[in-house]
Amino acid sequence: MEVLAREGPGGLTTRGVAGAAETSTPAVYELFGDKAGLVREVFFEGFRVLRRQLAATPETDDPVADLRAIAVAYRAFINESPELSRVMFSRPFSDFDPGPSELEASGSVRILIVSRVQRCIDAGDIGGDATDVAHGLVALIQGLAEAETSRRLGTSRKSVNRRWELAIDAMLAGLRRGATASMNSS
Repeated sequence: MEVLAREGPGGLTTRGVAGAAETSTPAVYELFGDKAGLVREVFFEGFRVLRRQLAATPETDDPVADLRAIAVAYRAFINESPELSRVMFSRPFSDFDPGPSELEASGSVRILIVSRVQRCIDAGDIGGDATDVAHGLVALIQGLAEAETSRRLGTSRKSVNRRWELAIDAMLAGLRRGATASMNSS
């Protein structure tokens, strides 16, 4: 993880990891099998870290505020670990093609976010299918975070924060209208 953060995906090599761990390259191969195995473990660890960070956001009596807190925590994770996020979401390694077990790694994160969305739906704060809303929210967060880390979201912290708030508010406002529409049609 340290090598990835310091060197980026291009610097994540078995030799580099062995050097950072003060061990031999064969020892790294023995532990991970090959570079794809090393990347796979980084991928898994990324989702474990993200899950812990999201789970640390409290559940309060305001489900919408809790969902916003998830967005803030997700943003923080991507901003604090942009290279790790690229491994998890952009797949920069040609020799690592996530299979079913790797894709399952994101399951605990997905379940947590879907449950927070479902609380909002159950409270009547938003409408829609919890899984669909969660996917849309995650896509919005990841897109905004990628724009932020590549410095395309603004030139000042104030403008970047304003654009984050605008996007999240717009999505939630649209979902509120969906909740009103579904309540009116019932």
